Amino acid sequence: MAQQHTAQGSAARTHRLTFNTDGRRHPLENSLLAVTVVLGIVAVTTAGFHSLHLVSSVTGLVGILTGAWGQYISVTTAERFALIIGLGMSALGFYLGVAHGGFS
Repeated sequence: MAQQHTAQGSAARTHRLTFNTDGRRHPLENSLLAVTVVLGIVAVTTAGFHSLHLVSSVTGLVGILTGAWGQYISVTTAERFALIIGLGMSALGFYLGVAHGGFS
């Protein structure tokens, strides 16, 4: 006899984007993750303009520091994965900002 699929059986598996894969809340870790990613985006974006080397250098350096602290206290692999992406963007923006004139 053929099986019938019900809406309840297929709806039991839903996928959500979350960094708290252990089921607990991590407000500090998630805040550091968000700050690191935003600073990384700003650092990489401003690194493309030679006149914004100071903004790129400062946001990149702060992004590196917040990302490093986030890595130190992170709990889940998903948090660490996103932090590495933010750290990479921050470092790239920092290095390009320093190459364009740095903190001067």
